[in-house]
Amino acid sequence: MSALEGRTAVVTGASQGIGKAIAVRFAREGARVVLAARSRERLEETAAEIEAAGGSSLVVPVDLRVAGDVERLAAEAGEVDTIVANSGIAGPTKELWNVDPEEWEETIAVNLTGTFLLFRALLPAMVERGSGSVVVVGSSAGKRPLWGRTPYAAGKLGLVGLVRTLALELGPHGVRANLISPGGVEGPRIEAVIHEQARAGGTSYEALYDDYVKNVPLRRLVTADQIADAAVFLASDASASITGEDLNVSAGFVMHG
Repeated sequence: MSALEGRTAVVTGASQGIGKAIAVRFAREGARVVLAARSRERLEETAAEIEAAGGSSLVVPVDLRVAGDVERLAAEAGEVDTIVANSGIAGPTKELWNVDPEEWEETIAVNLTGTFLLFRALLPAMVERGSGSVVVVGSSAGKRPLWGRTPYAAGKLGLVGLVRTLALELGPHGVRANLISPGGVEGPRIEAVIHEQARAGGTSYEALYDDYVKNVPLRRLVTADQIADAAVFLASDASASITGEDLNVSAGFVMHG
């Protein structure tokens, strides 16, 4: 029997990157996956990949910054067993004193407040039923400094506190909450961030990439599929006694909670 057979999971940010990898992997593990993100077109691409593999999904375009959108997501999703809060934006790459208030607010709104609104809409039904699992995708950037990434880091570290406190509140109701802190994940987002840091620092992309990787014990980035592996574990019965944890999937880049 597959790890998530017969369960329903909501995955935000399911249109690309980590979220898409998690959604596809959950479907392969037997889950019906509710795909949430702003782009219907990209969500349809994820749904098509899931369908081609014999899985089941539902596309629900949503802006997590809008409470009404999130309430609609909850209504359309039906009974949910797992919530994967993965949506996030990179935000600006510049010194804090050069960050515009609008850039700060947008980054926090998507990366932190959107998670709050998602849980506020979906958790009451889980609490009433007395079961479920919450998986939040954070970032090692919330725990280890990266130049020019203050709005992103602040939001991602905020998720650690959110999850730990939420686990305490949910525990008596049989619902678990855990967080994954990825290291640098192969793909366009980390490439864009490194390019911006290189430009601001007057160096090359290659030099900055090499400098980053040499500080990683496994000397490489991680993949979206490896984050999906961790998400399946935290959503499944294999982690039935794990809650309030922050799991680093960072090739060793971060070795503490």
